[in-house]
Amino acid sequence: MRRPLVASALSAVLLGAAAVPAAAGAIPDGPGKGLVPRYIGGPATPKALAGKPVPANPYQGPVGTSSMHADAYASDTYPFMGPLGRNPEVLDDAKGGGLPGLCSTVTFAKRTGLIVAQCTQGQNFMLRLIDPATLKDLATYQLPPRSSTVQAVFSGSLDKIFTDTSGGAYYYLDPQDRAVLADSRFHLRRFAHAKGPDGEWRFTVTDDWDLSRYLPHDCATWTNPWPKGECDPITAVGPDWTGLIWWITRAGRIGTVNPESGAVKTTRLPGEQIQNSFAAAADGVSIVSDHALYQMKAGPDGTPKVLWRETYDRGTGRKPGQIDQGSGTTPTFLGDRYVAITDNADDRMHVIVRRRDDGGLVCRVPVFGSGASATDNSLIGYGSSLFVENNYGYRNFFELPPGGSSTGGVSRVDVNAGGKGCRTVWTSPERSPSTVAKISVPAGLLYLYTKDPRKDLIDAWYLTAVDARTGRTVYKVLTGTGKWFDNNWAPVTIGPNGTAYVGVIGGLVAVRDRG
Repeated sequence: MRRPLVASALSAVLLGAAAVPAAAGAIPDGPGKGLVPRYIGGPATPKALAGKPVPANPYQGPVGTSSMHADAYASDTYPFMGPLGRNPEVLDDAKGGGLPGLCSTVTFAKRTGLIVAQCTQGQNFMLRLIDPATLKDLATYQLPPRSSTVQAVFSGSLDKIFTDTSGGAYYYLDPQDRAVLADSRFHLRRFAHAKGPDGEWRFTVTDDWDLSRYLPHDCATWTNPWPKGECDPITAVGPDWTGLIWWITRAGRIGTVNPESGAVKTTRLPGEQIQNSFAAAADGVSIVSDHALYQMKAGPDGTPKVLWRETYDRGTGRKPGQIDQGSGTTPTFLGDRYVAITDNADDRMHVIVRRRDDGGLVCRVPVFGSGASATDNSLIGYGSSLFVENNYGYRNFFELPPGGSSTGGVSRVDVNAGGKGCRTVWTSPERSPSTVAKISVPAGLLYLYTKDPRKDLIDAWYLTAVDARTGRTVYKVLTGTGKWFDNNWAPVTIGPNGTAYVGVIGGLVAVRDRG
């Protein structure tokens, strides 16, 4: 058995920057923390962004609390204040045992106020119930490992791990605070959390739908790492506006589950793959494959039906800064009329906006420099504005050299009045290598997770706040130095308590204003 290969490879990288944490506690810094500024800029003065609030899906938790992309529109915006940089405090908590503990998605339960998160711990996946003030675990629930993780361990190739989006990261909280998640063994489950008779918190499975009969499931296991059949695990789940639970797979399969009857209906996009999540509104569900953007809606029996399909320039290959060839974005609904993605054009990536009703093109705007543009993160959308970051040059934390970064750049693109084209409003030089950036609407701030290149090879990571109106950097707060503080595609998440949370390789980081 070659299971230690991945652990050894990860440790080889991380040990070059910091000691490996043996258990929960502070995430250890790499070299140079005392040589870089802890705070840059000054406190922000909040000024709310103009725009219509994102509507709440009646079958999903409150806006801003219930999914990786904050809401059913995948707007990546929050209706509550984020940190303003006023005497900021940084808190972190490692989940170690000698292996990484990155949290891919952080959500917030309305009734208990606790964090529900999907995280890794070495080769394993788990649900964690976390105290938002202390970052300490209150309960955990072990999830099955991904097929790609098993094969990576046996082969020593890490690319399978970094390009697989299955395993439960794209889950959501429903209005009852239940985590609705599809695991790597084809089970779609609802997880509730509550205190037991002994006063201890715990997760319990309230519903379980086995979808293996509808999907190829000859997947790698520890006892059979190289199966001969097909394995197509579910990558994302989410509710539409009628209560059906939609799910998608990497190989282009799309389905719904009726949670009342248990009925399952499926369709497929032949020859296409899906590696991101999807957006849902009252008028339909938007899904982007590696070839085209789709607007879909469930038929009377629950079967997903295509309303329209529009192709885009998928380029000639996978760029450094993307998980695969094609659009790297989850579709973003903008207001009541538009849906937006990016393409993968070879020379310059474009922000593409289409009308939701008929797929008509509103605009196709090039962003960033020639030969150096890519993104594998969702656009942010609010009012008439979209925000896009450039991930070109970043593949994963393992391949990023000490002192290195992405090409960088963040742009704001606005839809003109009446949907008559779009324009680039500003471009910031900030380098946010791989984060799912977010906006606090009442603060008027765009939150990035940045790292500048340094000749002294210090890896200094900052929570960075940018004025969403002007593109001016307002402040930066140092979270830590070294590989353990690389977020490796995990998002910034703004909590209802005004704290910014970032999942990093070493654990979970929180930045909040004191007082």
